[in-house]
Amino acid sequence: MDKVRRCLALLVFVFAVSLPPLTAAAEDSPFVRPAELEADIAFWRRVYTEVTTEGGLLHDQDDLSVVYEVMKLPSDLSAKQRSKRIDEAKKKYARILDRLAAGATDLSEEEQRVLDLWPKGTRRSRFEEAAEGVRFQLGQSDRFREGVVRSGAWREHIAATFTKMGLPRELSALPHVESSFNTYAYSKVGAAGMWQFMRGTGRRFLRIDAAVDERLDPYRSTEAAARFLEQNYIVLGSWPLALTAYNHGPGGMKRAQEQLGTSDIVTVVRKYNSRSFGFASRNFYVAFLAALEIDSDPDKFFGQIRRNPTDTSLVMAVPAFVPASRLATVLELDRDELRRLNPSLLPSVWRGARHVPRGFELRVPSSIDLSAVLGQLSGGELYDAQVAETQHRVRSGESLSTISSRYGVSIAAIAELNNLDRPYRIRAGQVLALPGGRQQAPVAVVASNTRTEIAPPKPPTPPTGVVGTEENRYVVRRGDTLEKIAAKHGLSQDSLMELNNIRNRNFLYEGQVLALAKSARAAPPVEAEVPVEVVASAPVPEPASETEGAEPTSEREAEEIGPALVAGTQAADSADPADYSVGSDDTVMVQAAETLGHYAEWLDVRASDLRRLNKMSFATPVIVGRKVKLSFAKVTQDQFEARRMEYHRQLQEVFFTQFRIKDTTTHMVRAGESIWVIAQQRYNIPIWLLRQYNPDLDLGDIRPGTKLVIPLVEATAPPEPAPA
Repeated sequence: MDKVRRCLALLVFVFAVSLPPLTAAAEDSPFVRPAELEADIAFWRRVYTEVTTEGGLLHDQDDLSVVYEVMKLPSDLSAKQRSKRIDEAKKKYARILDRLAAGATDLSEEEQRVLDLWPKGTRRSRFEEAAEGVRFQLGQSDRFREGVVRSGAWREHIAATFTKMGLPRELSALPHVESSFNTYAYSKVGAAGMWQFMRGTGRRFLRIDAAVDERLDPYRSTEAAARFLEQNYIVLGSWPLALTAYNHGPGGMKRAQEQLGTSDIVTVVRKYNSRSFGFASRNFYVAFLAALEIDSDPDKFFGQIRRNPTDTSLVMAVPAFVPASRLATVLELDRDELRRLNPSLLPSVWRGARHVPRGFELRVPSSIDLSAVLGQLSGGELYDAQVAETQHRVRSGESLSTISSRYGVSIAAIAELNNLDRPYRIRAGQVLALPGGRQQAPVAVVASNTRTEIAPPKPPTPPTGVVGTEENRYVVRRGDTLEKIAAKHGLSQDSLMELNNIRNRNFLYEGQVLALAKSARAAPPVEAEVPVEVVASAPVPEPASETEGAEPTSEREAEEIGPALVAGTQAADSADPADYSVGSDDTVMVQAAETLGHYAEWLDVRASDLRRLNKMSFATPVIVGRKVKLSFAKVTQDQFEARRMEYHRQLQEVFFTQFRIKDTTTHMVRAGESIWVIAQQRYNIPIWLLRQYNPDLDLGDIRPGTKLVIPLVEATAPPEPAPA
């Protein structure tokens, strides 16, 4: 009997030590909890567990250990009344702090209470600062508890996804900070889904079009979040910074590293000074640590709590374009239930304006017999094409190129149909007619559950050289096709593809440089000039305000501003780690797809003036990774940076409406290879994208043996077959 007990004890011990750690207390956790941040973590622990959205904390915006009051706000107050009551309370404490700053000694009981909240010996100047920094933080305990319950459906999948990718499992708690595990979460700033991806960032990894928004899919968006976080870690080399970059952007955190000369999270949180690094970004990491602590033992904070059961739905690959109503009928499901299982299908699908796309991975209850369902689908309501759109209302920030990419029609066709002249100026709210699509044709039923895959371009053997002369190369413009380019230069499509090692005739992107003839001389790592297109709502964007958005005073306002638990928080608007800032010596580092002409346009000066300033001859190009000196006689540095970033946002938006990153690989540079050869000839990607994945390397001076991270790109949707 003793032998049996010893064996059982040994088995229990082995099983216990084999379980991966899930809590922040695990000694090997990469998410450090420095003693200097414990007061901040405690603040967010109170926000998440002690105060509901019917109240909040009045506190100092910098020292979170100083909480002046826990406010209760009756539910019957209007939004205006709530804001007024909060403003009055903030003014009250500002007056008290002004008295302390003035050195008053005849303190009232309330003034003495406020003084006692601060460390002894606090200087008057600090009280003066505090009077300007009284802040209200909405409570979140009811929303956090709801998030714990919701998390049960996807918790196992999220943890398994991160484990499979070799990432810390603690990251599974991040949706508490982003959305309270609400798959339908939308914010008015444009973030969506459980992981709160902005559209520009989401398009790097997910399908986002007129029928599907995979940001709302808890499975696909989890995989995308894991890849985004992994890339942040590759760039920054620190998990606290990689996590903060989820909110602030990897480019911003890279600047913080360089400005402070450290990756220490305490130093970054306390000392990094940037216009865009506000309260939400500064508190993102400590809020995550508080959420992780609570998620590891929710019963300790909320009493006994039961999470939702794990989702057990099955996946059915839709064999053609099918109306949602037809699928609901065949599946014998209530349409609301089918919609609940497939949140990424947009309202246009459910109201019949669009079909469920071919190849879409439809989630159905585990009780469904997939083979039987596929066999029941009839050819009468299976189509070989999507419902054609006839109109598009222009949204702020859209360009004609983004609209043409979305609908798969050329810029020229839209311009001709709407009588638009170059430079194709459009405005927000304008309704554009779209060229008529081909008629849908019914297709035969194929009873198969095979997952539709998009074949990525295969990395071809690199050519011996690329063209370096203007007459032997062509820069791809918006709306170009391989057929048009080949015809224009008297080449066949096949010869043009062979010359440039192109394996997918639909795989072209703006700014790509195509060889028109063979040459032994490789080109330098310079991106071709890409024209700036006028976008809707047309004033050039100016720098963001130093102040953050208004603090939410109610759950409703919090939902409108953003579903995140930290006020104003959402995933970074861009995953671009490039530095677009101006140096203290009025220089910028040249990024891919930039020319001297761009700088001149953003500065409101002539390119010739910049050439003289930099002692450059007319034939000298700007080189990626090199510095160029600028003149700020006409615009401010902030205005220049805003214009520069908007240009790159538009350029990348167009690219990611057509392609997404499916994986990464590594490439060891060989003798004789240039960045141009590697990016455009071997892997068929823009140089700016290659640079984003190798931010620490000087791409203008790479040497044999250098290891590059290469993003592997695939089309966001397979090309549809031509009509019969």
